[in-house]
Amino acid sequence: MTDSLDNLQHALGYSFNKIEYLEQALTHRSVGPVNNERLEYLGDSVLNFCITRRLFGLRPDANEGDLSRIRASLVNREALASIATALDLSANIRLGRGEKQSGGQRRASIQSDAVEAILGAVLLDGGFDVCSALIDRLYQSHFEYLPDAQDLKDPKTRLQEYLQSRGLGLPCYTVTSETGKDHARNFEVSCEAAGYKTVQGMGSSRRKAEQAAASKMLEQLENV
Repeated sequence: MTDSLDNLQHALGYSFNKIEYLEQALTHRSVGPVNNERLEYLGDSVLNFCITRRLFGLRPDANEGDLSRIRASLVNREALASIATALDLSANIRLGRGEKQSGGQRRASIQSDAVEAILGAVLLDGGFDVCSALIDRLYQSHFEYLPDAQDLKDPKTRLQEYLQSRGLGLPCYTVTSETGKDHARNFEVSCEAAGYKTVQGMGSSRRKAEQAAASKMLEQLENV
């Protein structure tokens, strides 16, 4: 595993003083009591702070809500898993037999947790400034192409803001049908807004169905 860890350190641009920190960061809880959960907790905290600080400088005119939405898009499971893929992290994650047989090394949740654990390990091994610099390197392309906060809002929020900005009433959502067994429910929800044509949305939960209906209503309003 030494060559593999050397390659990972090269990809990170950081060489550990105590390689044990990196080894623990790559050890999933399915292996045993000595695993990466505590390091993940530490890494999650420092990541959120560093991203917050960078966004505060990069978007000086953004309000708290917009900054929070952008930050959430940068530290969510999908974003962290994409960083794990760039680092070829799956080849280095240590899993218990059951997790390994079920393909756990490819699971986004496990990969994203390992990225956070590595950040925690770097914080302990090299200090805050070194860890902050690593986060800047890992997120360089993300910082260059930050998403628009408006695009990150969910359809229900965007629909409500659209209607309120025009002095119209709030949308009304009604569950019109609920089918399927308990473990595989399907919901259909109608959305009424300001006298416009009622639309329907489908989803595996009431929330998802409402979001789908709101999205359809937005399409209707924007095409009027």
